[in-house]
Amino acid sequence: MKEISKAVSAKAIAAKKKLSSDFFKKGISLALFSGLTYGMYTAFLTMGMTKGVWGDWYGANTAGLSAFVVAYLLAALGNAINDTCSAVWAILYSLVKGKFGDFVRCINTAPGRIMILAALIGGPVAGTAYVIALQMAGSIVVPISALCPAIAAILGKILFKQKLDKRMAFGIAVCVFASFLIGSTSFTGTASAKTLIGFSIAIIAALAWGFEGCVAGYGTAMIDYEIGICIRQVTSGIANLFILVPVFSIMAGKVGLSVNLAMQAFTSGPAMIWFALSGLLSVITFMTWYAGNSMCGAGLGTACNGTYSFFGPLFCLLLLGVYGGMDGWSLPSVAWIGAVIMMFGILTISMNPLDLFKRKDDMGGAMDEAA
Repeated sequence: MKEISKAVSAKAIAAKKKLSSDFFKKGISLALFSGLTYGMYTAFLTMGMTKGVWGDWYGANTAGLSAFVVAYLLAALGNAINDTCSAVWAILYSLVKGKFGDFVRCINTAPGRIMILAALIGGPVAGTAYVIALQMAGSIVVPISALCPAIAAILGKILFKQKLDKRMAFGIAVCVFASFLIGSTSFTGTASAKTLIGFSIAIIAALAWGFEGCVAGYGTAMIDYEIGICIRQVTSGIANLFILVPVFSIMAGKVGLSVNLAMQAFTSGPAMIWFALSGLLSVITFMTWYAGNSMCGAGLGTACNGTYSFFGPLFCLLLLGVYGGMDGWSLPSVAWIGAVIMMFGILTISMNPLDLFKRKDDMGGAMDEAA
């Protein structure tokens, strides 16, 4: 009887370890997929801002718009439309899943308010800075914005006394080195002031997203990540469309300009098709990222999501450069190398890369022992 009991116990342990292994691998797959979809979102959003009325606004004569409006107001509007579309997709998803009531109830709770704060940081600030940087400097800014995990690690240490050991410090140093490597391709004799400004604004996006990561991590620990994402996207869409865009309009000296531009943008069919797709990809990105984090750990999940530093330029090249036939979306080899180094640095911050092989070996050994 003891031998039978041991055999059953061994099989149970083996089955449990297999489930844990499959769960962990699925989490990694989801987190990697979130990095892939974030790269696609970047390309689709940028494509939308070249179609329809946007082509006139960014055209040779800029449709009579001032340099400030073209550089900042239009970027804020593009981000606002994307986040508004994303909010619609998130609400539809909550209705299908039967969680819309939970979404409404969670808004005025402590974790709900934390998610609103995270959305205000990540939407109007980081999101708009990201789009401005893309319009100014192209896809070279994508790996720079991916510095956010390194920034989140530093801010977590400062604000919440979170762990920051030698391995994480090394990973941060690798990310900084990669960012300088990527940035060096812009600091040439032919680099324009516009490119350098876009590069700097991408750093602002990374700072804001790093801060958002610290805040949102606390909020999503207390509520369903699908509800948290819905709160984030709705808040970001509203704040961008009804606060940030009008503020830029006032700064441009034309109070009613934001309404006029928004109406033209929302009724521009050729562009809205791409914005609808970028909004959908934005929701998918956050959902798969948060789901991956819950299955393989926030550190590894964030590292896998950080692969958008490579996928962003890749999809911009394929969609805008190859498919769209637009110039300026190819990157020098040094930038691609820097993007890969950045991915390694992000992984090192989140975990010891050797643990991936140890985990696999441990799983295999345990399975052999159980058998």
